[in-house]
Amino acid sequence: MTQVMACIDNSQSSLAVCDYAAWASQKLSAPLTLLHVLDKDKYPASANLSGNIGLGSREHLLEELATLDAQRARIALEQGQHMLERASERTIIPGTPAPELKQRHGHLIESLIDLQKEIRLLVIGRVGEDSTREAHSLGSQIEAVVRTIHRPILIAATSYKKPEKVMLAFDGSPTAHKIVELLAASTLCANLPIHLVMVGADSEGNRDVLEKARNMLLTNGFVALAQILQGEVEAALHVYQAEHGIDLLVMGAYGHSRIRRFLVGSTTTTMLRTATMPILLLR
Repeated sequence: MTQVMACIDNSQSSLAVCDYAAWASQKLSAPLTLLHVLDKDKYPASANLSGNIGLGSREHLLEELATLDAQRARIALEQGQHMLERASERTIIPGTPAPELKQRHGHLIESLIDLQKEIRLLVIGRVGEDSTREAHSLGSQIEAVVRTIHRPILIAATSYKKPEKVMLAFDGSPTAHKIVELLAASTLCANLPIHLVMVGADSEGNRDVLEKARNMLLTNGFVALAQILQGEVEAALHVYQAEHGIDLLVMGAYGHSRIRRFLVGSTTTTMLRTATMPILLLR
């Protein structure tokens, strides 16, 4: 059975990841799995130092270094298990099964590729434990995850707010219509008003495709509003979000138009850095 999978580490973002994952699991009626991946480059289980024949090398010192690396990895794995247990306590909702806990010693991307068939929705924080705490910082692995994992991905905000209003960035393309179909068929945003927002010319053609998308949502029982905005995509979406109290942004992960260029060029990276709300990326 596919499940909501949340990536947990020692970052402050993990608290919000837990909360958004629990919310999504309940909305989708899908089991929840909490995943912790210990980076094997940072914490090698053992080190092969046999080739280190330099000034001052001593076999017993190299063996001690290898032993210390193994000890560090063991302690880090134990700490990771403790984090998973604490995260499990935070995500348990009365009447629902306890989340499954998974721990891996390797690389995040490789682990997610191996687990991809089990994932219905991936929840991950904007920044990881090694990322800077500066404002608008973005974790180094986010773009790689979105490029590689072909599943819906919810990039959590730094703090949790239960989604109550959704904005779908729409550009009228076939891909955008497919995203509307996916959203309409999912229970993730059920009973939440959907704001369909297009940034572009206020033309008859754009109004027609926007209305077609809105009718699809209406047919599936959603409350749907449609709006065409002028200006630069990023700035226009931010202004609309602030004015209407939007707390979840939905958009496509790839494409070539001004909106669908996200995660290919600097527009997406900037949007992810500056957004104060979670972003749901669909394909």
